[in-house]
Amino acid sequence: MKIAKSVNRLGTEAVYNIFAKTKKLAQEGKEIIDLSLGQSDFKSPKHAVDATIKALQDGHHGYTLPNGIIECREAVSRKIKSLYKVNINPERIVIMPGGKPTMHYAISFFGEPGAEIMYPDPGFPIYESMINYTGAKATPYNLTTNKDFLINPEEVFSLINERTRLIILNNPHNPTGSFTKKKIIDELAKGLEKFPQVTILCDEIYDRLIFDDNEISTFFNYPNLYNRLIILNGWSKTYAMTGWRLGWGVWPENLIDHVFKFCVNNHSCVNTAAQFGAIAALDGPEDHLKNMIKEFKIRRKLMVDGLRSLKGVECSLPGGSFFVFPNVKETGMNGEKFTKKCLEEVGVAMIPGTAFGKFAVDNVRLNFATSRENISKAIEKIDKILQ
Repeated sequence: MKIAKSVNRLGTEAVYNIFAKTKKLAQEGKEIIDLSLGQSDFKSPKHAVDATIKALQDGHHGYTLPNGIIECREAVSRKIKSLYKVNINPERIVIMPGGKPTMHYAISFFGEPGAEIMYPDPGFPIYESMINYTGAKATPYNLTTNKDFLINPEEVFSLINERTRLIILNNPHNPTGSFTKKKIIDELAKGLEKFPQVTILCDEIYDRLIFDDNEISTFFNYPNLYNRLIILNGWSKTYAMTGWRLGWGVWPENLIDHVFKFCVNNHSCVNTAAQFGAIAALDGPEDHLKNMIKEFKIRRKLMVDGLRSLKGVECSLPGGSFFVFPNVKETGMNGEKFTKKCLEEVGVAMIPGTAFGKFAVDNVRLNFATSRENISKAIEKIDKILQ
């Protein structure tokens, strides 16, 4: 069997490999504390669940428009208006089965042999995977040059050339948990005005999971860029709805027809009943989010203080998301060896930094969106193998 070369250029997410290992070890009777997954232990809001059940009971069982029911797109538009005080035409909004299709489509539109696409390293691994799949050159900008993993606008601008078609930004950032504040985002946005050939894909999926009374400087704040700006967001993180596979993208008007055709060719439409649950999540009360942030602040401190107490481990304080990205170099191990030892010897699962790019050799990613008990037990277990 001969398959297309492009298929062999696809990467994967190490989290799924780790997940399979943890399940196998658990089945063998080993106690596992899984800090690898990109999801929280909170449940989806009840009003979203109830609205989905009602939609099913009311007979919403058929196909919808490929770009999503208008009621859902209008709900996204209302939410953007309430959060960021900008008016986005629902016709520019496309409801997707998760966040990845927006990445996939955007990268596919601009990636081909001879083109270059820039992405953060470390960064969500699907960025680089999809760039490679298209045949474009994947050009990383290094986030490990400072301890807080902040974007350096000057480095970004220095990497742009006449072949650069797309740049991917992610704030708050996965895997590092870094949060880039308004001053730097302003500098990025202003500088990108000088490169009109470059489209911007801004992944803001963690936009509501921000700490220390900070607010996201969303790219919705820069209307001068709207004609080449794609914003990715969704329900997975804010509303603890990862398994629902619901996302949305805001696209430039001149790309909407292309996105529509991709949806038709790829998935036809998003789950109909789930879209009614999505509307309820956006329009309903946000007590769940307030409670989640409050609890995450406690867990973040517990995790960071615990990691900093470990011999040879350095850890910066994440400003957003629910991840920490400590450096373990002084333990005498790189990230991969550290991860392997923690899982095999004490049953603590995490992800090596190299799963997110080539620069984070000495880092690992841990999720603090788990119970306080799990965090404390994990720190105790890791401490034992570092003595």
